Amino acid sequence: MSFRLRDFRPEDLDRVIYINRTCLPENYSRMFFLSIHKRYPDLFIVAEADGQIVGYIMCRIEHGLLGLGKRKGHVISIAVLPPYRRRGIATAMMEEVLARMVERYGAEECFLEVRVSNFPAISLYEKLGFKKTDVIKHYYPDGEDAYIMTKFF
Repeated sequence: MSFRLRDFRPEDLDRVIYINRTCLPENYSRMFFLSIHKRYPDLFIVAEADGQIVGYIMCRIEHGLLGLGKRKGHVISIAVLPPYRRRGIATAMMEEVLARMVERYGAEECFLEVRVSNFPAISLYEKLGFKKTDVIKHYYPDGEDAYIMTKFF
């Protein structure tokens, strides 16, 4: 199965929201997706296969207090529809945004939050060089803890 990555466009929003709601218990408003796209259009990517969008990744760059300190990439959300998983789509999306964070923003590290029970995602992130750097107790609305995982560039 082949797929291609491209930058998100506003007309993709309904499909991205569908994927978000299908795959993840953490859902975002239309305005949140669009606000991330407006600020970081090159860090919001979709994956297309079989003529449709089957996955997305949405990221931003964060700065220390008052814009000082390290530039850090933050993977806000990533999802791939179940029939398209384990085909390298999430890996390709992650590799693309990580490269863009370094090349275009001078990011020194990237971090993300992941449910402590999400073993497939944790495995993917570790394969990409992320390490568990902290735990946030009761991070998710259902009370589950999250790992903070960080990759240093």
